Amino acid sequence: MKRFWGMTVLLLSLSLPLAAHEGHDHGEEKKTMQVMGNAPQRLPDGVIFLPKSAQRGMGVLTVPVAEQTVARRIELAGRVIMDPHLGGRVQTMIPGRIEAATSHGLPAAGSKVKKGEVLAWVVPSAGAIERSNQAALLAELKASQMLVDKRLRRLNELADTVPRKEIEAAESELASLKGRIAAVGSGLSGREALVAPVSGVLAASNALVGQVVEPRELIFEIIDPDSLHVEATAFDTIPLDQVAAATVVVGDRSVPLSYVGAPRRLREQALPLIFENHATGAGLSLPLGQPVKVQVELKSVVQGLPLPAAALTRNTANQVVVWVKTAPERFEARAIRSEALDGARVLVTAGLKAGDRVVVQGASLIAQIR
Repeated sequence: MKRFWGMTVLLLSLSLPLAAHEGHDHGEEKKTMQVMGNAPQRLPDGVIFLPKSAQRGMGVLTVPVAEQTVARRIELAGRVIMDPHLGGRVQTMIPGRIEAATSHGLPAAGSKVKKGEVLAWVVPSAGAIERSNQAALLAELKASQMLVDKRLRRLNELADTVPRKEIEAAESELASLKGRIAAVGSGLSGREALVAPVSGVLAASNALVGQVVEPRELIFEIIDPDSLHVEATAFDTIPLDQVAAATVVVGDRSVPLSYVGAPRRLREQALPLIFENHATGAGLSLPLGQPVKVQVELKSVVQGLPLPAAALTRNTANQVVVWVKTAPERFEARAIRSEALDGARVLVTAGLKAGDRVVVQGASLIAQIR
């Protein structure tokens, strides 16, 4: 029996973990977390383990960052406006009804037009009483013209015995009647031509055949396809003498803008700044009224690390972070401070150091790994 109990105690002692001697514990090994398997995973310390095969599948791309000295920029809200030198509007001066100028009908928005081209006609509208009064006046003027014409012929036959001044007076009266008849006749049957004031592309066409329009109503709007104007609004004080240029993002590219000026009058408690770009197709890249983010470039400079805007993500604490490659298969999130650079890039001013390999493609996918 004693022998049985002895064997039992021996087996229990062998099954218990061996305690390390004092000063020989393996604390360093406990801190190093072993990665099990070959699947992407987030380690307890927040580091992302991402195998090479997963990196290729996710299209992860990293680049080393380098410190640069760039112009300081500020971001302002803006909108696309019409170039006042190369754009124009077509409005009617009289009330009436729209008629097509050609057999092809009215021009549609997006059509190219030339300066001086007749886009449509406006047939004046008048009430029944007004038209009858004009018709009566026209009949009366024509009757008077017949009488003056006959009198002038008689005077010409008696030119040797009639004073010359009577013949000249009759000729003058006849010319006056002809002019009045032409004016009243055009009022009854005339129409107003809507002519393109500039050459360009129709940005808006608010006309339909048979449509009734009122005076000063906007019918057509024409823009120059090679001119882009942007108005940025600044609610804070900006040193206008420091403004150099600006950029706006169109799709995946930045469009440069040159600074035109700023009126010295607030609009809705904001100061508008005008920028422009003259290049082939510049006016077709953004529609009129499109809200845009304008990156205004100042003449002062600042140092930092330029990065694509796609490299920035947010963590669970809503902090702006970038992912830094610390080992071939390990990525670490770094909280940073940044400011706008040109719409497509940002300038990191804190949180990174030169030489860090930052994920510039696939950062959002890495942030989703749990």
